[in-house]
Amino acid sequence: MEVTIALVEKLANLARLHFTDEEMKSYTADLQNMVSFVDQLNKVNTTGVEPVLHMGDAVNALRDDVVKGSVTREEALLNSPVHDAQFFKVPKVIKK
Repeated sequence: MEVTIALVEKLANLARLHFTDEEMKSYTADLQNMVSFVDQLNKVNTTGVEPVLHMGDAVNALRDDVVKGSVTREEALLNSPVHDAQFFKVPKVIKK
């Protein structure tokens, strides 16, 4: 695939970007280098090579959820500067 200035202009338009002529030439060359690299990778024989799902050998050490005690409503409300008997009171943020 060949990356042309027309292609970069089209991509820039779709992305709502504006480039100077100098930037356009620079980005065209950069994109052409990227496409050439991907083309080079596509030529590599990967027959028999398993896909890599993760770069490392680390495995998440997950634990079972354990239900533990909680604070009472009264204890939770002690930390609130403004509250009533049941709820935290916060400033109104949605105006009608």
